Amino acid sequence: MSQPQSALTDDPTPRPLVVGHRGASAAAPENTMAAFRAAWDAGVRWLETDTQPSIDNVPVLIHDDDVDRTTSGTGAVRESRALDLATLDAGSWFGDAFAGERIPELSALLAELPADGRVFLEIKGQHTREQLVAILEVSRASGADDRVLLQSFERDALATLRSISPDRPLGLLTVGWDTDPVAAARELGAVTYNPHHLLLRGQPDPAGAVAALHDAGIAVSVWTADEVADWEVLTDLGVDAIITNKPAELAQWLAARVTGG
Repeated sequence: MSQPQSALTDDPTPRPLVVGHRGASAAAPENTMAAFRAAWDAGVRWLETDTQPSIDNVPVLIHDDDVDRTTSGTGAVRESRALDLATLDAGSWFGDAFAGERIPELSALLAELPADGRVFLEIKGQHTREQLVAILEVSRASGADDRVLLQSFERDALATLRSISPDRPLGLLTVGWDTDPVAAARELGAVTYNPHHLLLRGQPDPAGAVAALHDAGIAVSVWTADEVADWEVLTDLGVDAIITNKPAELAQWLAARVTGG
C-alpha cells in the first residue's frame, strides 16, 4: 500500500530524512530563528518545533509550559500576551552571541521558511478547538501549509484536528508502543508513527515493526537521536526520519555513509 501524500511522504529525499530538533538546537538556542537558520544554512530542510498558544491565542514556538528555562522572563506561556512574550531574551541562556533572540511566532517561521523547507510542528500540550483553529489559520495563510506536518502526543488534539480538517495528514508522537500501531495511526489519520528511538529499538523485532508500519503506508519518524551509533542502527532499520539536535552532523554522516567516506 502506498503512503498517503503529505509533506513527509511527498519528500523525494532518500531516507532517513534529517530533522532538526527545535532547529539546530545543539548549535543555537532551541526554537529560535537562529536555530532554524543554522539548520537551513547547513543544508537541512526539515525542522521540528513546538507550538503553544499565548493568552491571546497566538501560536508561539516554545517547548516548555513556562518561559523560565529559555528566556529572561518568568511565568506560564499561556498566561502571557504574545506581545509580552516577544520582548523576552530567548538567546542569552545559550550564549552571549545569541543575546536578543526572541520567542518566534509560528507566522514568523513560516514567513521565512525556504521554498524547499518543511516542518514537523508539534502541538505541545492540550489545546482547545479554538487554539487548534488558530494554528491552522496561521499555517494556511502562510502559503506553506502543504509543507507543515502537524504532530502531537495529545491524541485528543489530533482527533479534534481530524474533525476540523478530515483530509489533513498528521503525525502521532508516542511515549509507549501501541498494541497495534497501525490501527492507532489510522484512527487518527496519522501518516507517520513517531516513537522515541529507544522505544522502537526496544521492541522484540524492531525491523519487523518498521516493516509492518511501512506495509500499511505509515512512515516511522523517531526522536531524538544524537549519536553516530544510534544513527547507524536507525538507518539500518529503515526509519523514514531521524529527529536530532545535531542535524548538520547527521546530514554529513549520511552523506559520508552513502559515498563510503
